[in-house]
Amino acid sequence: MSNMKQTVQDTYGKIAQEGGTCCESSSCCATTPTDADETSRRLGYAAEQTAAVPAGANLGLGCGNPQAIAALQPGETVLDLGSGGGFDCFLAAQQVGPNGHVIGVDMTVEMIALARNNATKAVKAGSPANVEFLLGEIESLPLADRTVDVILSNCVINLSPDKPAVFREAFRVLKPGGRLAISDVVTTAPLTASVRDDMQAVTACVGGAATIDEVSQMLTDAGFEQVNITPLQDTTEVIRDWSQSAAVDNLVVSAKIEGRRP
Repeated sequence: MSNMKQTVQDTYGKIAQEGGTCCESSSCCATTPTDADETSRRLGYAAEQTAAVPAGANLGLGCGNPQAIAALQPGETVLDLGSGGGFDCFLAAQQVGPNGHVIGVDMTVEMIALARNNATKAVKAGSPANVEFLLGEIESLPLADRTVDVILSNCVINLSPDKPAVFREAFRVLKPGGRLAISDVVTTAPLTASVRDDMQAVTACVGGAATIDEVSQMLTDAGFEQVNITPLQDTTEVIRDWSQSAAVDNLVVSAKIEGRRP
């Protein structure tokens, strides 16, 4: 495992154990459940969405709202890359209904344990058992070819040291006509080497971000069509809070990233 991946895994494992409270090695997390809900509302989630998931599912780690662009339909199979505590999975499950299926994949044992516990709470509260969480890496997904209708992800792919592999795997598991609808951090110009080599900047979802043009090319190379990357300027304050660095001001933005498998 690369040093970058190990650092990310350790950081987010600790966040899961602490229930979303900030730890010294990462600034892109909320200090309390209330802060997590407030961060999510700043990123485009409605108050009824943050209230509709099990306690502990929303860790305040997103950089946008992929639900807003996914246009999920009843009966669809949805995959969430880097599912964390399960926040977007539980929201997706409500949209696809009991005949749909939602799969969350995360490489962190502690996050999977947290998400599965949240799923148990959801079922006990009356939600259908249509969500599952799998331990695995998004560069090598534990799913068969052409089995997924929609792929979501929220501020995770920037953390991968091999983003082209992530998009190739996403393409592989999507059914023909399947779609990618993710929120992630991108840059409007290349970051300096000092920022890219700063592990705190990487785990804060900034240092590993690729440029808009790079992400577009990765998606095209993987086979996606109808690629569309839309920067979200209204998220810059949240990202600035994470990075705490003037070096990335006006360079790093959240974006809606969309594509479709032919």
